[in-house]
Amino acid sequence: MSFTLSPVNLVRKLNSRLPKSYDGTQITTRSINDLLCNALSQIDVNYHQRTDLVLAAWPDIIGPQLASMTQAMSFSDGFLVVKVKNSTLHSLLSQHDKPRIVKLLRQRFPTVEIKNIVFRIG
Repeated sequence: MSFTLSPVNLVRKLNSRLPKSYDGTQITTRSINDLLCNALSQIDVNYHQRTDLVLAAWPDIIGPQLASMTQAMSFSDGFLVVKVKNSTLHSLLSQHDKPRIVKLLRQRFPTVEIKNIVFRIG
């Protein structure tokens, strides 16, 4: 008794990545337009959510006088950690300037979630 595979069954056996409903006549390729649209939209989303841009923009946000006395250390989960030089500056920024700075950051980075700023003496 001889058993022969049809061309469709042979393709299924050799290439297990084909779907079960593939009958050998359907096109398995995709249009480059579909792939490019998806890739470009993902790049755009990733670019607007880059948290390193928040750290790089810190000197512009805080101003030239305070930029020399502060340093943005990290930004994760919506919390920006900023190192300040002394306790007086820590007190002034925490009590008086924090809402203004958070507002400026949210205006400059509307797609990034900015919850709070944490000032640390260091």
